[in-house]
Amino acid sequence: SIGISPGTELNCPMAEAAARFMADVVQPMAKAELGADLKAVNQASAFVCRPRNGTRKLSEHAFGNALDIASFTLSDGSKIEVGPAPPEKDAKFLDAVRKAACGPFKTVLGPGADADHALHFHLDLEPRRHGGTFCQ
Repeated sequence: SIGISPGTELNCPMAEAAARFMADVVQPMAKAELGADLKAVNQASAFVCRPRNGTRKLSEHAFGNALDIASFTLSDGSKIEVGPAPPEKDAKFLDAVRKAACGPFKTVLGPGADADHALHFHLDLEPRRHGGTFCQ
């Protein structure tokens, strides 16, 4: 099984989407790209009642509908950190994870999207107009 650290609260659809994505998508990518199993997802933020940065609108985190991932821990003990300039082999894995997340999640943000997301992936299920996605 794949752990999440520290433990967190998410709403049921987000918890299910995150668990399915980690097991069905990220785990095989870790094995193929990095040669080790995914042991844990290290989250930076999940359920927290707050507005979006710079606005009065509540963040998807306030509804338990978002997860911020700071890093991934592998079975060999290595840690793959989300950031603006990861080592080349880590960058390939992180880029693949980010691209694959766009679809299962409606919003995917990370390094390069804006300063607030420079050190983590933000994944959420906020409904978008016309059923689309917002991925940067």
